[in-house]
Amino acid sequence: MKIHVLGSAAGGGFPQWNCNCPQCSAVRNASPHHLARTQSSIAVTANQTDWLLVNASPDVLQQIKAFPALQPARALRDTGIAAVLLMDAQIDHTTGLLMLREHRQKLPLYCHALVREDLSTGNPLFKVLEHYCGIDWQNLHLQQPFQVPSLQGLHFEALPLISNAPPYSPHRDKPQPGDNIGLRVKDQTSGKTLFYAPGLGQIEPHVWKAMQEADCVMVDGTLWTDDEMISLGASKKTSRAMGHMPQSGADGMIEWLDKLPSHVRKILIHINNTNPILDEMSPQRQTLTAHGIEVAFDGMEIEL
Repeated sequence: MKIHVLGSAAGGGFPQWNCNCPQCSAVRNASPHHLARTQSSIAVTANQTDWLLVNASPDVLQQIKAFPALQPARALRDTGIAAVLLMDAQIDHTTGLLMLREHRQKLPLYCHALVREDLSTGNPLFKVLEHYCGIDWQNLHLQQPFQVPSLQGLHFEALPLISNAPPYSPHRDKPQPGDNIGLRVKDQTSGKTLFYAPGLGQIEPHVWKAMQEADCVMVDGTLWTDDEMISLGASKKTSRAMGHMPQSGADGMIEWLDKLPSHVRKILIHINNTNPILDEMSPQRQTLTAHGIEVAFDGMEIEL
């Protein structure tokens, strides 16, 4: 199994178009210690030809251009994207579906029924796409293994997460199982497993079990401290209120990742533009390195 990181930033990307925080200002001023990033998405393959796109970022066209494997040019109209899977209904994970509207057939799309509901009502992307390629919807049933045609040899499982639903969802601030998922991907040949959860507000027992059993975890790296956005004047909400575990502090992501078995590769993804770990020379980044935790970047590749 190969995992390619198409985008590693949280919503808005890095730098965010209207943000002048220290991190965004640094990347605009060509700091050698700050890498620009697009909004988070990964692609997964078993055969190096057919790929599952996990989340469709608003930056998807830029991401496809940067990763030629998704445009193999075998025919006049072609794509290496065999299917799309959505972790939630958030704008930064779904708006890219509109950029895929020229697909020649209905676009195979896996998501939970609650996500489909949000994308048919509050943010009706599914209805818009019916005027173009259309959607071949596949319902994700929680904690039931499934396979994706063209990705033979990979077994998937969606796990419910405690996070938050988007502002246009009736479940905002009262999320239901299925509004947000984590994804287990197991390669039947190598026996290796990935656990992917870019939005993770709390580690429940079933999530912790999946993390302990994984060979690689790619988890929520949105904010360093719980009050990061408040202290900068960028928001009135804490990290946890937005559905994201902060990295530092009691019961933070670092504390949990430290408990994993030593062989597990630990990677943070979905990193907000305000997060000081985006500065490769920052004390916060050095802390992550000391704990054996990596920071995802666009173009990063993992083989399991």
